[in-house]
Amino acid sequence: MNSRTQKTLIAGPAGAIECAIDLPAEEQATTGMALICHPNPTQGGTMDNKVVQTVARACVQMGLRAVRFNFRGIGKSEGAWDEGRGEIDDALAVLQALRQADEPLLLAGFSFGGYVASQAALRLPEGLRARRLLLVAPATSRFDTAAVPANTLVIHGEQDDVVPLSSVMDWARPQSLPITVVPGVGHFFHGQLPLLKSIVLGAWPA
Repeated sequence: MNSRTQKTLIAGPAGAIECAIDLPAEEQATTGMALICHPNPTQGGTMDNKVVQTVARACVQMGLRAVRFNFRGIGKSEGAWDEGRGEIDDALAVLQALRQADEPLLLAGFSFGGYVASQAALRLPEGLRARRLLLVAPATSRFDTAAVPANTLVIHGEQDDVVPLSSVMDWARPQSLPITVVPGVGHFFHGQLPLLKSIVLGAWPA
């Protein structure tokens, strides 16, 4: 993504997992780690998805090490699609390998990745939980997206034709969870990635 991006392979439950670590500028203090999960691999989703990279850029600007990774069977990651089950294990394996002790964690995901992030958050032990979750267009209509903490930031396009806004509202309503709705925007935020980045940045203290 930039000159401060490092590529690495870590051991995962289905074989090697390909990771990209986007680092803040040298003069900027690193304040934690963000793990960002990509959209459905059966529909072309990879860690280089534009929404995933946009979220990573926002995280780097906030001083976080932004870790992207390819789910099993994608890019250099070994294994095969596991219908969302093993992909949660992949996310947890990346966290175990790359998170430094108990450093602050932002757990993020786009579409299918939002489902994975929500489920992975539940499996983290007390004391190692994510400080906050960030879900962009979570695939609530297609996968069993878990209930999330009250401080979770959820961003969804008004005109999403992949995951209807009504589905996300139905998921959020029992949790009394606010949703940030972007008017006129579809699932992939075409033409509105700078706005997406600014919404993420605006939700965190400077």
